[in-house]
Amino acid sequence: MATSPSPTMLRRQLGAELRRLRERAQRTVADVAAELGWSESKLSRIETANTSIRSADLQRLLGTYKVTDQETARLAAFANMARQRAWWEGYGDALLDPYKTLLGFESEAKAIYVYDSLLLHGLLQTNEYASAVIRAVSVGERPDVIEQRVAVRMARQAVLTRQPPVELYAVIDEAVLRRPVGGVDVMRRQLRRLTEVSEQPAITLQVLPFSVGAHRGIDGSFSILEFPSGTDDPLAYADGMTGGVFRSKSDDVRKYWASLESLRAIALGPNDSTHFIADVIDDYR
Repeated sequence: MATSPSPTMLRRQLGAELRRLRERAQRTVADVAAELGWSESKLSRIETANTSIRSADLQRLLGTYKVTDQETARLAAFANMARQRAWWEGYGDALLDPYKTLLGFESEAKAIYVYDSLLLHGLLQTNEYASAVIRAVSVGERPDVIEQRVAVRMARQAVLTRQPPVELYAVIDEAVLRRPVGGVDVMRRQLRRLTEVSEQPAITLQVLPFSVGAHRGIDGSFSILEFPSGTDDPLAYADGMTGGVFRSKSDDVRKYWASLESLRAIALGPNDSTHFIADVIDDYR
């Protein structure tokens, strides 16, 4: 794993502590936000690690919770570490904030479980496939911004080759394999890449063929991130046009787990999936 936690994980741990302090004080989000003159969404974003907290705001929040001086000093130091810049922060406005948060969680994850309904997951994309996807959804953006986003997507894949690598379990809808993103040649090379990475011990790929009909993943793609034992609870993530949405409540995450297990049960096994992908490659000739 990484030698030190990412700022994203530190923000999550800080947010969890701040939430526990609020609950210990028997205060609601609405109550605390009103007292401080904040919006409820601001406090919620801090507690769920979607944003960092300024030093002055932290001091006011801890004062509201009547935290001791010693505990205040500890949390202030913790917050300072959480505000440090990660490698992807250098790309600035080229990346949406939820995407930056996802990169931080991925860098700390032990295992990532994904269901792809429309496009291949970013950790499995080739450079030219990623470029075709990003250009399609970034109409009107400057060429340098598009290049930065492609570069980040490629750098993001380092989690697959670190030591130890993240474990990746992907269920890929047949529609993903059939959609000629970037054209026939790009797709053929992308699918060959899939068959290559499927040989890595830490990567398990399953294809969900059209023949299964309707299923629990029909609402769209999602990911579940699992962290080392004793650190953080699993997170669910669903992508969106204006940024992804994270789900951390245990009941919500359990629903995603149930959907994932259902999809894995009806998908082809890894060996049959590799043969299926090979047949699709032939169809692209």
